[in-house]
Amino acid sequence: MSNPLLSPDRFQPERSGPPTAWPDGSTGAAPGGNAAGPTPGFGSYGAPGTLGGPQGGHGSGYGAGPGPELGDAALGGHSPGYGTVPPAADNLPGSPWPPPPAGPGATETLRRGGVASATAVLLAIVAVAAMFGWRLVTLTTETSREVVDGVLQTVERTTVSSIQPWAFAGPILGLVIVIVCAFKPMWARFLAPVYAVGQGIFMGAVSHVFEASYPGIVVQAVALTFAVFLAMLGLYATGRIRVTPRFRLVVIAATIGVVLVYAVSIVLSLFGVDVPFIHDGGPIGIAFSLLVVGIAALNLALDFDFVDRAEQAGVPKALEWFAALGLVVTLVWLYLEILRLLAKIRNN
Repeated sequence: MSNPLLSPDRFQPERSGPPTAWPDGSTGAAPGGNAAGPTPGFGSYGAPGTLGGPQGGHGSGYGAGPGPELGDAALGGHSPGYGTVPPAADNLPGSPWPPPPAGPGATETLRRGGVASATAVLLAIVAVAAMFGWRLVTLTTETSREVVDGVLQTVERTTVSSIQPWAFAGPILGLVIVIVCAFKPMWARFLAPVYAVGQGIFMGAVSHVFEASYPGIVVQAVALTFAVFLAMLGLYATGRIRVTPRFRLVVIAATIGVVLVYAVSIVLSLFGVDVPFIHDGGPIGIAFSLLVVGIAALNLALDFDFVDRAEQAGVPKALEWFAALGLVVTLVWLYLEILRLLAKIRNN
């Protein structure tokens, strides 16, 4: 999900105290009259599918040389020429990302291929857990004689007779894990598989309930989920969708709005009150589900953009699991919304 989980603001370091002194011993305003500001974050980023190039007027990105606002004074009174020794690492601007762990593999950084592998592992865990969750639902088949199209026929109806209650603990467990990883992203390599197990069991149970009422709906939902994923990946990679700050703000705001609607709906249902229209199979309910599916799909673009910018920033390799967790969160949400949309269409 876009995910708030993948917001780069999670890694911005807290700054307190007076600003760091400049090489000439002064503090406060930077040489050249610019006020000393916070440590830069990602800075610029290129078009989707690329890893460089300024865009939208942002400042220098990682790996770029010092901007004109630093001036020659920031480099000791002269600009370094060819063959000179670069500044020591301790004198470079601080990174907004957690430092790489010491020891073997300390220089390894996040790669898109690593994120893809971690995502595939988590999806495999979800699939295996879903098979187990499927068996937690018990069905009952009832036979009756009814007149269908003017002909007396034997009709079989399958209903859910029982569901193991703990199968629905997955969303609660998943919410806790997402919150923990938002504050401790390095823990994702341990908690992401646990999330996949919990959500897989929940998805398996829910899918079996839908399949009992609408035969074939699960296969359709899975196929559509991966079709949307591949379509969004293609649109992002070819630059058809560009993740700008405004785009990100709109998608996140829309996502928060959907979460609030669902939260209000759940609270009201505890008092026996149903939110009208949005859960029905009528035109308004179908339109609402289409809107939510679209928002979930756009969150995939935010996830892809996060991976690109994290790779460009050279974050630790362990955060590949954090990025993969964000992708799986979005895919799980997208699948459940498509499942609900298909059910509404069949009811209509």
